[in-house]
Amino acid sequence: MRLLLPDLSSLTDVRTFVGRARQIEDGGAIRLVGHGPVLVMYAAAMHGGGGPTVLAMRVLALAEPAEFDATVPLASMADRFARIDRLMAGARPTPKSVGKPIEMPVPPTTATNAGWAGMAPPRTGWAVEGLLPQDVLRSAAKTGIDEVAAGVPSGSGAAAVARLRGIIWGRPLLGDDAPAVPSGVAFAAEAFGFLGRASASADPAQEDAATLHSAGRWWRLSTSRGHVLARSGALGF
Repeated sequence: MRLLLPDLSSLTDVRTFVGRARQIEDGGAIRLVGHGPVLVMYAAAMHGGGGPTVLAMRVLALAEPAEFDATVPLASMADRFARIDRLMAGARPTPKSVGKPIEMPVPPTTATNAGWAGMAPPRTGWAVEGLLPQDVLRSAAKTGIDEVAAGVPSGSGAAAVARLRGIIWGRPLLGDDAPAVPSGVAFAAEAFGFLGRASASADPAQEDAATLHSAGRWWRLSTSRGHVLARSGALGF
């Protein structure tokens, strides 16, 4: 199966999303869902360990409508990008080729380690809970990343690391008296580049705030760059 993307910049967008997901879990997976003229991409920022399931979501336009739902290994997607690079090697961009649709093959292999892909967040019924400044999210992400790094001794097993991450990222982002959105949404938003780049000269009040939504057990954090979806885990966070 092949997807027809509008142009090279759209392919770069998919490649960036896959690359960021691999930095979190190199052996992970990506879920690709075609809904007519749009492509919805999901990747797990965290899952397992008793903590919350936190997914990054990015929506792109397609040059040709498609209807499908495939969850494939991230490594297989990287192989497809390498093939495209080889085919395009030596091709000099021209004004006509820059905006020309480009085919992206979807790997035929189904990922077997992505139980999170079966957890479908609702498409409708989301209620707005409020706005979150991006500097608050960046600060929460940095604090959690530092805590995870400090709490993982050398040689720790994968299960111990996953449980620690579940505890840290499952804590309420805004405190006990606020909506119980897990801190993991801050980590995912930062790790996938949905918060943009922080600038020392930027006024936090002038930055785009992230919008927080809820629907049942699900939370959604939305910015102009993408969305983070989170659902509480077995630890009760």
